Amino acid sequence: MKKGYVYILSNYTRTTFHIGVTSNLVARIEAHKSGETKGFAQRYDVKYLLYYEEFDSIIEAIRREKQLKNWHRDWKINLIKSVNPELKEISELY
Repeated sequence: MKKGYVYILSNYTRTTFHIGVTSNLVARIEAHKSGETKGFAQRYDVKYLLYYEEFDSIIEAIRREKQLKNWHRDWKINLIKSVNPELKEISELY
């Protein structure tokens, strides 16, 4: 079974966040950075990876994505800061 990933992207000023799910984190982040993704992420220029979680299956990742999308903004920021206190771009770390 394929692994799944939930990720949180932000814009340069860290004012907008996007939560997504994928089975290929590297390819998805590259697509965001190159502008290939359409919709919310492209409109708000969210292409800086701040946080991600890995799951044993894409189904688990989808469940977590839905959960996080229902969270309040402060909860999401606190989650990110629990592993990335300075809200730095981390895509070069994976």
